[in-house]
Amino acid sequence: MNATNRSVVVTGIGATTPLGGDSATTWDGLVAGRSGVGVLTQEWASRLPVQIGAQAASDPAEVLPRPLMRRLDRSAQFALIATREAWADAGFTAKAGEGADVEPGRLGAVVASGIGGVTTLLDQYDVLNEKGARKVSPHTVPMLMPNSPAANVGLEVGARAGVHTPVSACASGAEAVGYAAEMIRTGRADIVVAGGTEACIHPLPIAAFANMMALSKNEGDPTKVSRPFDTARDGFVLGEGAGIVVLESAEHAAARGARIYCEMLGQGLSADSHHIAQPEPTGAGIATAVRHLLEQTDLKPEQLTHVNAHATSTPLGDVAEIRALRQVLGDDLDHVAVSSTKSMTGHLLGGAGGIETVATVLALHHRTAPPTINVDELDPEVDADIIRDTPRTLPSGTIAAINNSFGFGGHNVVLAFRTV
Repeated sequence: MNATNRSVVVTGIGATTPLGGDSATTWDGLVAGRSGVGVLTQEWASRLPVQIGAQAASDPAEVLPRPLMRRLDRSAQFALIATREAWADAGFTAKAGEGADVEPGRLGAVVASGIGGVTTLLDQYDVLNEKGARKVSPHTVPMLMPNSPAANVGLEVGARAGVHTPVSACASGAEAVGYAAEMIRTGRADIVVAGGTEACIHPLPIAAFANMMALSKNEGDPTKVSRPFDTARDGFVLGEGAGIVVLESAEHAAARGARIYCEMLGQGLSADSHHIAQPEPTGAGIATAVRHLLEQTDLKPEQLTHVNAHATSTPLGDVAEIRALRQVLGDDLDHVAVSSTKSMTGHLLGGAGGIETVATVLALHHRTAPPTINVDELDPEVDADIIRDTPRTLPSGTIAAINNSFGFGGHNVVLAFRTV
């Protein structure tokens, strides 16, 4: 089992997002162009400069037992819910070593979060101050640590080939999927559960993002606020949830007769080394990541038909991303349909790469690219074919799509998938 450069395929998907508590409901919402953004009704929200968010459509308490809920931060709750769906979708009815058609030592988990258990940290600090040290939960550290979602997913499925947590801000979820593919490609594992999760709709993160001018302060209809590529965009909307995929070597998937959604071709990586929060305005770092992807895979630009863009609805970032794609793809960008699903889900930070990987996989599987909503006036600097308001049918034959994710600190991750 020391083979290298093995083909990697997607055999399972799961999600819980602002559009629905599973991947099917989320996909239906994306194709319908439905926004998951709403007014925050918590008492603390009235004191904040931003009072909207894209909260998860399904409360974890509806599907997880209370004793388990008490041991998991909200970010880990989301990850576990999405993992259970993805694991079952891949055809497994038990954990590795207990009936599943995979050995524990050949199974890995890579689940990322950009911020981790921040709500646990802040809530338990309040408990300490208000009720005293004896009232602080003994589960606090296992709940707040950034690797908590990955650890709990690993325990859920019985993964022993390695359980990992890459942290690269808003690129974390995509980096997790890329790392998982490399585990399979290099022979470390046959199957890896991978993706991203985030749960930080809490007064401190919202106030901090608002004060750094990252969040939109647009008032009015909250469903119209997240508007990537539009001339009136002024910042992102904070979202929460998780997206998980099951990656598998093509050989292993074929041997067990698994249903295959698509092939994962690989990843492209780079760093801007420009600014801790602002993107490099020319898109040079992003372009490097796309070139790296093309160099590391057999993806041909003419096969590329769809991009799930990172596009968060910020003035600088959306334009820099399109500039980068144009630099690398040239005229081939003209036949690429570009979506920003954040227009509907908001920005899930470290979870974004996970749910957007699920969206990209389903776009290829259904040959349908979801729309970008709220683009009333396209920014003239956005030199690309942006899908607006209604979904787009993708071509027949062998086609490919990429999912872009970028994070504070200048992290750039580009993932590529292709039909089989």
